[in-house]
Amino acid sequence: MLNGSFAKEGYDWWWHSFTGINEATGEEKPFFIEFFTCNPALGGKDPVLGQLPENKVKGIKPSYLMIKAGWWGEDAAQLHKFIAWDDVEIHSKAPYSVSSGVFFASDISLKGSIEISREESLAHPEYMCGYGTMSWNLRIEKKIAYNVGYGASRFFRAIKAFEMYWHAEGMKSLYEGEIFLNGQRYLVKPETSYGYADKNWGRGFTSPWVWLSSNHLTSQITGKKLENSVFDIGGGRPKVYFVALERKLLGGFYYEGREYEYNFSKFWTMPKTEFIATETEDKIIWHVRQEKRRSVMISDIECFKKDMLLVNYEEPDGSKRHNRLWNGGNGTGVIKLFEKNGKKEKVIDVITAQNIGCEYGEYD
Repeated sequence: MLNGSFAKEGYDWWWHSFTGINEATGEEKPFFIEFFTCNPALGGKDPVLGQLPENKVKGIKPSYLMIKAGWWGEDAAQLHKFIAWDDVEIHSKAPYSVSSGVFFASDISLKGSIEISREESLAHPEYMCGYGTMSWNLRIEKKIAYNVGYGASRFFRAIKAFEMYWHAEGMKSLYEGEIFLNGQRYLVKPETSYGYADKNWGRGFTSPWVWLSSNHLTSQITGKKLENSVFDIGGGRPKVYFVALERKLLGGFYYEGREYEYNFSKFWTMPKTEFIATETEDKIIWHVRQEKRRSVMISDIECFKKDMLLVNYEEPDGSKRHNRLWNGGNGTGVIKLFEKNGKKEKVIDVITAQNIGCEYGEYD
């Protein structure tokens, strides 16, 4: 998507998150892997890092492929590897692929390996990352998509109307393979991976920034696991030609084969959204109420900060505005789904959600 004006001031990323099981201990651990591309028209034989002090002074914009890999939990960390554009191969039309050396990403597979020492991390704050070693070899099967629609038509893409675009082609995805994390092997199995894959692109990041998603869902009414269900909520403050649309979220719940969507751009469905995100001493808490003419979805979710990390990105213009962007994969919560008839609401289901991918951050 990095063409036109986005080629010199734009990002395009492919995000993957999933759960693995420690082969030796049986411990569950959630992981994430992202291929983040930035400003290809400004690139060359070396990656350009926007947070490097001399580049900040000169106003030089970043340009690179960044591989972001990491894990959540009490030892949460993110690792970053920056690659020059001259060393990157991209198949820009569907099906996509991105590759460079040991790194490869496509709709069906992920491969790579990163090692960052503690000394290297401390010596290079412009890397915006922690330290550790992580390698992966994974296969992906994308089962359920959320086609957001807003701003995603060919016309609106062509004129670059929106600041940030979103497409969750694999909001329920099955991952299979292995992860080696700091010398320990984790097995990733389709039935327990609770996987998610999406992409974002644009010229800047939203604030507030909200993301919530899970396909590890169990009905409190029947006690049964919902094998064909997933919810996905994202957004915050979208901008159209630099004009902000205050506190707007996009949400979708694919509930056992039936779709419920709450999309502010589909005005004919009479969508309404209320959300509150709260940071306490030890948790991030989200309350979201989304409704339209025939249904209501209420999401109450929390995640312990000890299991999260402050995820780091720099924007294509070289700034770093988000400095408290909480990001986790161990969220838990309850989703209530109602059928609406006028002012009357009838419960469809009350659902326990686990392994929730979650994000929240705002800047002034």
